[in-house]
Amino acid sequence: MKEFFQLKKRVLIVTLATGLVAGALFGTRVIAADKVAVAPDAAPLAVPNPVQLSTAFSRLAKQLEPSVVQVTSTMEEKRARGGFGGDDPGEMFRRFFGQDPFGGNGGEQTPRHAPRAQATGSGFIVDAHGYIMTNNHVVDGATRVQVKLHDNPTLYTAKVIGTDTELDLAVIKIEPETTLVPVKLGNSDGVEVGDWAVAIGSPFGLEATVTAGIISAKGRNLGDPEHGLQRFLQTDAAINPGNSGGPLLNIDGEVIGVNTMIATRTGAFDGVGFALPMNLAVGAYNQLIKTGKVSRGAIGIRFDANVKPELMKVYGANSGVFVNEVTPGGPADRAGVHEADIVTSFNSKPVKTGDDLLSTVAETPAGTRVPVTVLRDGKPLTLTLEVGDRAKILAGNLHPGEESGEGGAAEGSPVKFGLSVENMTGHERESLDLKENGGVRVTGVDDASFGEDLGIRRGDVILAINRQPVNSVDDVKRISGKLKAGDPVAFKVMRTGSNGRGEWQTFFAAGTLPNQSK
Repeated sequence: MKEFFQLKKRVLIVTLATGLVAGALFGTRVIAADKVAVAPDAAPLAVPNPVQLSTAFSRLAKQLEPSVVQVTSTMEEKRARGGFGGDDPGEMFRRFFGQDPFGGNGGEQTPRHAPRAQATGSGFIVDAHGYIMTNNHVVDGATRVQVKLHDNPTLYTAKVIGTDTELDLAVIKIEPETTLVPVKLGNSDGVEVGDWAVAIGSPFGLEATVTAGIISAKGRNLGDPEHGLQRFLQTDAAINPGNSGGPLLNIDGEVIGVNTMIATRTGAFDGVGFALPMNLAVGAYNQLIKTGKVSRGAIGIRFDANVKPELMKVYGANSGVFVNEVTPGGPADRAGVHEADIVTSFNSKPVKTGDDLLSTVAETPAGTRVPVTVLRDGKPLTLTLEVGDRAKILAGNLHPGEESGEGGAAEGSPVKFGLSVENMTGHERESLDLKENGGVRVTGVDDASFGEDLGIRRGDVILAINRQPVNSVDDVKRISGKLKAGDPVAFKVMRTGSNGRGEWQTFFAAGTLPNQSK
């Protein structure tokens, strides 16, 4: 019996040993198989070290909080005007949360005969001597402007040094007993779409609120004629009423813009905010602290920001600024610039776009005589022009509007382009100061036609097509009959009311003739 158990023990040991050997051999085969790469030409991926963005934002907020201020304007109005859309902070807060954290009367309406009202905005210190940059609309119309520093309950009365309505910028100054910390300025021209953007301000009166996002677009032109110089940085960093005048920062804590407005359907943040680029703001600031006002040049022409390439091709240029209209008696008119000229150089600087011309002219002091090169009939011509004062030239013409000129039954002769036109009487031409036989009136525009795509309207007067004068309906038919699909077509048109005063103005419309143009 004892021998049996000893034999069994030996068998068990041998079996276990055999299993260990087999396992080792099996494991060896698996390891050997793993050494054969499935994708030998693929490089291994490596996980980078974590980027502590939260730490960067925290550091940035602590760095900037002492430099960002709350601006309160007292106005002799029934209701304060907020930074965006006209809502005061209490009203906006009540709308969202049903209460007023600013000592108001809850859900009740503002007293009907309240003699004063307040609006809250933001600003930032740019000079240790107490100079602060904010928006003009934050202080516009205020009888008193007060500034609150971060972690300081004192309200300092501010003096308005100067304002720039075109850029919506204001410079104010306080005399505090504490040491002020100015912001560090950045170069807004170096900003790229996709860069981090941080906004700091007092939305709804809530001091030192920090939001973050990215730069969504650069050079955004909102088409506001009163602020034609503005080319905004667009951001999705949350900006709300009360953020007006606060700084927009890059990830290094440098101010790259002044938060100015939002696009919204609700009156509050909708993901689209706009900041005045710092490079524009600095130019205005330097003039304001020197003279208390901003002076800019102008030459008295009207042009479209986006000109169709077909129009440029018809008039013999690839780039430049196409002159739609010359202000009578203005600097360009006195220098001999004509309608349909193409400005290619101003003061010896190349001009490729409307922004090029606008910024260069605006930076040129009034009274300066400069050379201007234009293309006329495809040939270069250099003229000498004396720059005028922008404020005087634009006075009374800051709010252009348009009458639709649409509606009613279409009459007249149908022609190509989806238009119907009619000849004009001698009295009609005389009233428009046209030549005896010049122009035909548009009596109808077909839906989804080439003419409609170009923006031509019923009531417009066509003066020329592809630089050929139009004196009659037959002229339109003759000129259009020579055009084929793919040809560039440029119309010279007159329209009433486009300057907001019911006067007639000339504009140009151009496009490529489609395959099935009626």
